[in-house]
Amino acid sequence: MMKVAVVSDIHANRHAFEAVLDSVSESQAGELWCLGDVVGYGAEPGACVELAREHAAICLAGNHDLAVTGELELDEFSTGARIAAEWTREVLDPEHASFLAKLAPSGRERGVALYHASPRDPVWEYVTSALQADLCMDVQAERVSFIGHTHIALAYQRPETSSATGDRREDGEILDLSRDQWLINPGSVGQPRDNDPRAAWLELDLELMTARFHRVDYDIQGAAGAIRAARLPDALAERLEHGC
Repeated sequence: MMKVAVVSDIHANRHAFEAVLDSVSESQAGELWCLGDVVGYGAEPGACVELAREHAAICLAGNHDLAVTGELELDEFSTGARIAAEWTREVLDPEHASFLAKLAPSGRERGVALYHASPRDPVWEYVTSALQADLCMDVQAERVSFIGHTHIALAYQRPETSSATGDRREDGEILDLSRDQWLINPGSVGQPRDNDPRAAWLELDLELMTARFHRVDYDIQGAAGAIRAARLPDALAERLEHGC
């Protein structure tokens, strides 16, 4: 299949993930690639791991996934993230935890490099500037790379003879990836931070080498209600409404 859906940062938000999967099913994408953080701030980690197992042809490990499996120390996380990780460890089935433990934070597929965070540091680096993108492009494994972690839909481009430039990307924007180097973030499924609360995903055409950004409405109140019912920090529910 020459078209794939690229997603990242689901963060245990079943409502958002299901809405994205519905949108993907209406597209021509034949595979799903997930850049990590299947679990995290949300309250339905088991459901999201099961959906990733069922639908994702490729699934990376994000820093929140690694925290839940014990590969990262929790003192490296913010208070809300740490509380969510501790709670997730308690409620996640061993089978789902085993799935997360087998994931890696980077990969390559069909001439495309995939990282949870960045080519320089697949686990932790937040790429939010053209200067950082330049440095990442110096070491990325392929001409076109995808990253997650920042929860912001954006893309950086670097022609052969100049520096990288880039910006945030809007719903419906299409990129021509047929030349130059690219570093692209599809945005977050479960907790966007670009002031658009809708779930994000990206459609990649491997034949034409184009990418299209998508945003999808979902039941935000349902996701927020699940967080509150689990007695996780209320701030994790509130930020869903604002996309920040």
